[in-house]
Amino acid sequence: MEKGNSNRTRIIGLRLTPSEYAKIERKWKASTCRKLSDYVRRSLFDKPIVTTYRDASLDEFMLQMIQLRKELNAIGNNFNQSVKKLHILQQIPEFKSWLIRYELESKILFNKIDEVKKSIQKFAELWLR
Repeated sequence: MEKGNSNRTRIIGLRLTPSEYAKIERKWKASTCRKLSDYVRRSLFDKPIVTTYRDASLDEFMLQMIQLRKELNAIGNNFNQSVKKLHILQQIPEFKSWLIRYELESKILFNKIDEVKKSIQKFAELWLR
């Protein structure tokens, strides 16, 4: 609890059943206390214990957003490479092939953007319930 407190010289021995210990350990691991003794001390003396909370309902959303972000990054990289290529073009046939690739890449990009919008809308509706 307090750092540098060397006045703690008394030890209390406490016997617990495996289920009791498992319950205390589970609560301790869900808290921000680094040591079990710190957690028990805070519990005994009615001091505040900060617990962590993880919203599992966002797991699916996060997985989808991570996947979409990777795909958008890849499409953006391809698009940037295409624009760089445009700047160094010297001949018209190369320009025509770039335009065809640009059309395809832009369609993919806009489809992924629509997917992101739909996913965000879906999860926003779930959250607002």
